[in-house]
Amino acid sequence: MARARATDPLDLEQAHDLTVGVIERLTCPAGKAQAFLRDRKAPGLRVRITAAGAKAYVFEAKLRRDTIRRTIGAVSAWSIEAARKEANRLRVMVDAGQDPREIDRLHEQERKDAAAKRAAHAVTVGEAWTLYLAERKEHWGDRHHEDHVRLARAGGAPALRGTRGRGVTIAGPLHRFMHMRLADLRGPVIDDWAAREAKTRPTVARLAWRLLKAFLGWCAEHDEFKGVVSAVNPAKTKKAREALGRAGVKKDALLKEQLPAWFEAVLADGSPTIAACLQTVLLTGARPGEVLDLQWGDLNLKWRGLTIRDKVEGARVIPLTPYVQHLLAGLPRRNAWVFASVPRGDGESAGPISSPNLALARACAVAGIEGLTLHGLRRSFKSLTEWLDIPAGVVAQIMGHKPSATAEKHYTVRPLDLLRVHHERIEAWMLEQAGVQFVPKKGKRPLAAVA
Repeated sequence: MARARATDPLDLEQAHDLTVGVIERLTCPAGKAQAFLRDRKAPGLRVRITAAGAKAYVFEAKLRRDTIRRTIGAVSAWSIEAARKEANRLRVMVDAGQDPREIDRLHEQERKDAAAKRAAHAVTVGEAWTLYLAERKEHWGDRHHEDHVRLARAGGAPALRGTRGRGVTIAGPLHRFMHMRLADLRGPVIDDWAAREAKTRPTVARLAWRLLKAFLGWCAEHDEFKGVVSAVNPAKTKKAREALGRAGVKKDALLKEQLPAWFEAVLADGSPTIAACLQTVLLTGARPGEVLDLQWGDLNLKWRGLTIRDKVEGARVIPLTPYVQHLLAGLPRRNAWVFASVPRGDGESAGPISSPNLALARACAVAGIEGLTLHGLRRSFKSLTEWLDIPAGVVAQIMGHKPSATAEKHYTVRPLDLLRVHHERIEAWMLEQAGVQFVPKKGKRPLAAVA
């Protein structure tokens, strides 16, 4: 039998001893997308050639009646002996009932998981915090979201007041953690933080601690971070709780006999907007933040209602009583907010006024009243109604407290006109005790825009 010449095409039906020369002679038959040349020494090893002429070593075998094929590598990158060694290794796996492709997939997944774990361990608290706020924002009220932003904010921004002479804002209590790795946020770190913050700003630190506990609880349930933080919340430690202590029960409230002096001092304030704001907090029993958030669109003049953006229920409607309506009618309509701030140099008002704590403190100093806070005005509304025979459920509904009994929750429905009967009586009694002369006009006074 004549010896095959080097230029003769290879018989692809037969196995061959792979050599460099044999592989160089391999061509793809016309009309085919690819072809395979079997190796005689390493069963399962093939050289694949495509119609474009690309050649690569391939392993092929049968596993549970299925043909499996796995690319080893390009002919230019692998030697024949290295390809045979790899093919024999894969052959052993197949003989043991293992699919090399599945093994490779598992190894790749392990590699990805390890890389993801390394990346997760490198994530900072600030990065996780940003993701947390974005995911939870739709479930929170605006003020709760703002608390998260404010308590983690960096300091150093110019400020005109409230900085005790520094001239710039100070960092929020949680800002200290933002540049740390989430993996390093452990119990001892939080305990040390709590001990430090409790010495200078315990009230704010307690709020920050509650937010931090909720954040770490979310991380423990989040797929990306649950392997980074401890399953036992590292913020829930006895040391942190003892360091921050419990908030004291506040009892500041106006006495009936203090009403004349308080109203006189507030009405003498140089800012009608601030004076109206403080009186509205007292006469509605609303939370100070709810009053500051009031917008002109929240006033229903037809039905004399006032929509309050409630942090608990989302919104509630209370009566727009005559004296409060009179106060609001005298305010300038500078922007969308009822209690608008003074316009800036460009003529635009930035938004509502800031919390009038200083104005309240000045008025209380003039009136000789000590320790009264903005929230104390809300507490005063509830306390002063005890002088009148007002149903407790009415007061709770006006103030936005949740019903405390089954009958209140499920069976008592008080429409706006019924609430108005009681609320106007409360307002009239407070004004009488304060000595404020006010006679509601029979005709409704429109809330016109004031330039």
